[in-house]
Amino acid sequence: MVIDSYKKSAKKKVIFIIFNLALIFVVAGISATLGSYPISVSDVYSIILKCLISHPKTTKESIVWNLRLPRILLAVIAGAGLACAGAMTQGVLRNPLATPYTLGISSAAALGAAIAILLSKGIFAGKYLIVGNAFAFSLIPVFVILALARFKGATPETMILAGIAMMYIFNAIITIIMYFAEPEAVKTAYFWMIGDLGKASWDVIPVTFTSLVVCFVILM
Repeated sequence: MVIDSYKKSAKKKVIFIIFNLALIFVVAGISATLGSYPISVSDVYSIILKCLISHPKTTKESIVWNLRLPRILLAVIAGAGLACAGAMTQGVLRNPLATPYTLGISSAAALGAAIAILLSKGIFAGKYLIVGNAFAFSLIPVFVILALARFKGATPETMILAGIAMMYIFNAIITIIMYFAEPEAVKTAYFWMIGDLGKASWDVIPVTFTSLVVCFVILM
């Protein structure tokens, strides 16, 4: 009885995953048609198939292959990463409220990025200043929560409450830093925290996809 129920549940999940993959394929094709340059859905798919074996030659092909498709793929990878992070935290803490946001991880990353952008200070330098700072600061709430679990025997509910408390603290620090920063720097920091796919390119896709796959395997 239990085995049959499990197989039935697993079958539904497989069907759900296949349906969503097909839906992503359709939505991606429609998304590639949006923009100032009009391109039909059929043209999008034909251009993608053509550019898989040869370089884009026309303006239409360059727009789809070099501008729109990298943004779409990066959006899909980013969404998959957020889904994995949410599923991991909920699975580990066994609580549907557990997410990188409620645990304070996202706010800590935003604080690290804000410090790098507004104060030009960071653990890393060069082009990895913002990303490196965001990653380093995101580890702060992780270590705090791990310490609570290891040394204080904190329950999942206590960990989430601690994460929410840290989230408010990090957001308050961000607000203070932004208050004294230059308006243009504040605009840049706020825009970074919202998220942007405008700088997506084919050079970025392999790195982000490889990182996602490696993290997914480790988490599994």
